[in-house]
Amino acid sequence: QVQLVESGGGLVQAGGSLRLSCAASGRTFSRHAMGWFRQAPGKEREFVATISWGGGSTYYADSVKGRFTISRDNAKNTMYLQMNSLKPEDTADYYCAASSLWNPRVTGDYEYWGQGTQVTVSS
Repeated sequence: QVQLVESGGGLVQAGGSLRLSCAASGRTFSRHAMGWFRQAPGKEREFVATISWGGGSTYYADSVKGRFTISRDNAKNTMYLQMNSLKPEDTADYYCAASSLWNPRVTGDYEYWGQGTQVTVSS
């Protein structure tokens, strides 16, 4: 069982930066791949980024590649999403998730979800 809590969301101007955190409880954090998803009002939840168990492999959606960086600290049971050069279209609720699969990239690959943190980017 993995419980996830996101933090770090907020309001930022376009071009600014935010760092999201995802704190996990449970002893199996390091055995799960982790991911970030986002959901804008009226839209489906979409994949943002994923990171492997040990942190050595990452994958990003094209829309955030080069601007966002996913990382994790297994000693702290925490995952991060550094978001730079934010755009108004990045406005959404951001969710972290945990998966026992290798390189999970769709919502159905993830077993555990956080409650989300809101990110608003003003133009």
